[in-house]
Amino acid sequence: MTPRVLFIANAGPQVGGGHVMRSLTLAAALTERGARCEFMADAHVEAILAAYAPDLPRRAVASMAPEILSDLTSRQAFEAVVFDHYGLGRPEHQAIADGRPALVIDDLADRALGGTLVLDSGPDRTATDYRGLTEGARLLLGPNYAPVRPAFAALRNAALARRQGSPRRVLVSMGLTDLDGITSKVVEQLRRRYGETELDVVIGGSAPSRKGLTRIAAHDPRLTLHVDTPMMAELAMAADLAVGAAGSAMWERCVLGLPSVVVTIADNQVPAAAALAKAGAVLTVDGRAESFGPDFDRAMTRLFIDEELRASLAERSAELCDGQGAARVADAFWPLLVQAATV
Repeated sequence: MTPRVLFIANAGPQVGGGHVMRSLTLAAALTERGARCEFMADAHVEAILAAYAPDLPRRAVASMAPEILSDLTSRQAFEAVVFDHYGLGRPEHQAIADGRPALVIDDLADRALGGTLVLDSGPDRTATDYRGLTEGARLLLGPNYAPVRPAFAALRNAALARRQGSPRRVLVSMGLTDLDGITSKVVEQLRRRYGETELDVVIGGSAPSRKGLTRIAAHDPRLTLHVDTPMMAELAMAADLAVGAAGSAMWERCVLGLPSVVVTIADNQVPAAAALAKAGAVLTVDGRAESFGPDFDRAMTRLFIDEELRASLAERSAELCDGQGAARVADAFWPLLVQAATV
């Protein structure tokens, strides 16, 4: 019997799209092993699925609110469930899973969880952080469990071999939802300060910055706008430096050893970004600070002028994550799926 896996991943203007994107990566790994994966999808999730996985089965819901999910999932047929939704905790996990194997993807360690497996790819995360928050769950901790799209691992060796020379191309990827129009702020800083640099700017179709950046790209040949692109790995491969949000895409840049400035734009992003900075893998800037402009300029100037710093960031970031996390998680989850499907 084919194991059926239900994914419940949240998205939205304040949440971002990273939950859905990393869930899609894990769904692909499980599908390769023989599972059938389906997503619960409100309008925000649907927009991401339509752009990146148009053929993937999904069940439309009015919202990803806990009470709506609990009611609808009780009528769904599935053998296991994956949760990537900070608004759900142990009561919802247990009610929805109803005895089935469950994987909870988390980054916060701030609430009781009901999963059989708990995945947290934070670089400083330890089992102690989840003491009292899980009930016998197996913990999959650290960046080597981060679900990174296979295209990044495929380019890893070639990317690491070319991380040298003067920076000429910068990848800007502040998240699909572009919280508070942060992408435009970053692009304007770069255009003013680094006039000869080529910019690849990645945004989602509904990003607040899209309209303004489209106008700029029409008359500035240095700027290329990529909307809902499936070519992120190739763009990261071509880049010499990156500016990115502190979400799950951090691990994609680490896999390729891409020297980066990480801009934090939400409280939950700060711990992981700080841990990477402490490990010497990235530079960080607070995107919400009044001093963002000069802070960002200083960080980018350091990257542009300091070749030894770029080499160190590339080496340390690549050491943290090898891009095989989705396969490791799928291998850990798969025996539970097979057992559930044969009961």
